[in-house]
Amino acid sequence: MRNKLFVLFFSFIFLAAALTGCGSNQAPEDNDDPAQEPKGKFSYAMSGLYKPFNYKDGGVLTGFDVEIGEEIAKRMGMEADPVTNPWETIIQGLKAGKYDAIIGSMAYTEERSEQVDFSRPYYRSGAQIFVSPDNDTIKDPEDLTGKVIGVVKSSTFRDVALKYTENDKVIGYDSDVIALQDLPTGRVDAVITDQMVGLVAMKNGLKIVDVGSPLWVDEMAIPVQKGNSQLLEQINAALEDMIMDGTYESISQKWFDRNILGE
Repeated sequence: MRNKLFVLFFSFIFLAAALTGCGSNQAPEDNDDPAQEPKGKFSYAMSGLYKPFNYKDGGVLTGFDVEIGEEIAKRMGMEADPVTNPWETIIQGLKAGKYDAIIGSMAYTEERSEQVDFSRPYYRSGAQIFVSPDNDTIKDPEDLTGKVIGVVKSSTFRDVALKYTENDKVIGYDSDVIALQDLPTGRVDAVITDQMVGLVAMKNGLKIVDVGSPLWVDEMAIPVQKGNSQLLEQINAALEDMIMDGTYESISQKWFDRNILGE
């Protein structure tokens, strides 16, 4: 009986020591403000071919869209993770969960809103016709009839081009900038693209000219997966804060010398 009590006593002592040792190895509680620590990554997609909104410089993604995403991530307490995806499958990638959102200059349309949920607009711009300087045959939209028109694949610009010319005369490009660069070569008669993209290309020395007024004004917004109301609310709140405190204005002025939200 005494031996059994002896064994039980030392078994208890060993167990207590083991438990105490485990407790002493635990990391001390972090007393820092949890709001200061990133709460994970916020991944947002773009084509990476839409200068100056999103493009690669020395292999690193940069541009207006990239910086807007970085500021949104910061205000959500997350780490910014910009990624690229081909434009023609970018919504499918979002729906498949490859990234959290698209910050890639996507215009709101009713058709797209059936697949994804959109934030409030984060900038506004128009669809503009551009031609080479020596093209004196295209002076207004009606002159596009039967002409060869360059547009980005799977864009709303393609839809409007088809109103003026045949399907086989609408040339699809991966990048608006490459389409614009084809104007001086004569491969296309005109390019329909975002007004700001063309104007910046002109500012950077590309020999093209704009024709008339914008065909329409698009509201660019940030899509998230359908039903992800929590993320959408966070993005909208971050955008509102950026606009109110002047951060949005600063980013816009850096890239365009003006506020492209138009509010």
